[in-house]
Amino acid sequence: MSSEVNEPDPGRTRRRLTRAIKEALRDLGGELSRLNQSVGGRLDLKGTDLECLDLITRHGPISPGALARRTGQHPATMTGVLDRLERSGWIVRDRDPADRRGVLIRAQQGRGAEVLRLYLVDSGMNEALDQICAQYSDAELELLAGFLRRTAEAGRTAAEKLTGD
Repeated sequence: MSSEVNEPDPGRTRRRLTRAIKEALRDLGGELSRLNQSVGGRLDLKGTDLECLDLITRHGPISPGALARRTGQHPATMTGVLDRLERSGWIVRDRDPADRRGVLIRAQQGRGAEVLRLYLVDSGMNEALDQICAQYSDAELELLAGFLRRTAEAGRTAAEKLTGD
């Protein structure tokens, strides 16, 4: 009997690990979606509203058209989302100083703390992430951060390919 029988196939191991990563990312997406639903429920926000509010907070001020492109939403749908967020006091619509015909959306100051408290404190997510990150070296964290950035970019590219943007 040869020793080759007991040695693992590197290609098989690689495929198994790649499959495990893809499955873990799907699980992560589902669990983060569930967390978003819980946070949105506490704030009386729909999932799309919460997603848009996050993008406005991180990338605003932003035009409604740019926000619609980032989320993959139809502009008419985006108008409804922005109307709900404005009525609830989450955002403000301002005239674009560069183009008085245009509108820029910005998050209402002071309201972001409510969202952050739910995500980071009340849910325990911030502490859990700190504990997870503490188990990795700086080099490993750099590797993971790079992997997640590249994965997010791949997701953006795939969504754009499907929507024709």
